[in-house]
Amino acid sequence: MKYEKALKIAEKIKAELTPHCERIEIAGSIRRKRPEVKDIEMVATPKSYDTGLFESGIATVVNQWQKVKGELPCKYTQRILPEGIKLDLFFAEDDNWGNIYAMRTGSADYSHLELASRWKFMGYKSIDGFLHRDNQKIALREEEDLFKLLCIPYLEPEKRF
Repeated sequence: MKYEKALKIAEKIKAELTPHCERIEIAGSIRRKRPEVKDIEMVATPKSYDTGLFESGIATVVNQWQKVKGELPCKYTQRILPEGIKLDLFFAEDDNWGNIYAMRTGSADYSHLELASRWKFMGYKSIDGFLHRDNQKIALREEEDLFKLLCIPYLEPEKRF
């Protein structure tokens, strides 16, 4: 799908989810402004919600879309949107937002070769979306915090290949 069309769909979905989130942003190839987009990726910190018989909050929106994987509550769910494109929705917490947002912005090669390889080299481990070192969980509240931790200059998403 062309970037412009995917961006419009992503912005519409973000608007639907925003009232149910503390924070939500578009990530992935749309954030990197790639000309062709395979799917829509978002990172969200949802407000409290319920599932099941007394469904509320973000679940009322997300569960209207066809599920491919990931039953709420979860760290990740994939859905098919009415427009026929997949939505990859990743859930973050305040203290791992920076890590999740950077990794889900990608590209996959950049996330693996530049970020994950660097943190492994520096002695960090990723456990449940958080970086740890010496049994200490590292708070990365903003994407820039991850780049600082890794001692690399912040790179604009459009330049992450």
